[in-house]
Amino acid sequence: MPSSQTVDQPDRPDRPDRPDRPDQRPYHHGDLRRAILGAALDVIATDGPSALSLRDLARRAGVSHAAPAHHFKDRTGLLTAIAAEGYELLAAALADAEDLRDAGVRYVRFATEHPAHFQVMFTPELLRGNDLELTTAKALAGERLRSAVSGAPAGRGPDPRLAGVAAWSLAHGFATLLLSHNLDGPVGDQDPEEVFRTLAGMLFQSEPS
Repeated sequence: MPSSQTVDQPDRPDRPDRPDRPDQRPYHHGDLRRAILGAALDVIATDGPSALSLRDLARRAGVSHAAPAHHFKDRTGLLTAIAAEGYELLAAALADAEDLRDAGVRYVRFATEHPAHFQVMFTPELLRGNDLELTTAKALAGERLRSAVSGAPAGRGPDPRLAGVAAWSLAHGFATLLLSHNLDGPVGDQDPEEVFRTLAGMLFQSEPS
């Protein structure tokens, strides 16, 4: 005869110490947007933005297929939200940069730590360019870059803004080549940030170390 004593139910899906499968994990209100963004970043990092599907992201989050559209409207809205978050992260990374070279190192670090954001941010055809969140975050990141340029030594040509363009081009180009594995040979096991510092020193020799 079965005992009436209450016993543990190890197979219950609501046990907090039991890992859940991604498609069964319950999300409370307020967590869903973050969950969808996280799933989207995983897909982009592995397969690129073209692999994104709102229906697939809903399946990964264990919610109805209409839930992502409630938060982002459509695929473009989701990618725009990712880009806006990326610019916010970039602005935070560039805050309090010591000089132009340090800003470049921080830029490269951001790209390596947030490769999916980095890929989406600079693909404007994927984004809703007039989105307020995106334009605000982009302006803040741009201001942080300009602040680093303003602290650079003078005497680098008739237009000091070109120093900023050159530094940005170097950092962005290096990060892009690094993420696409085109620098695996030259960089090898070296610290990418230290390699970038060396490159920046070669091209901006008047920059204080």
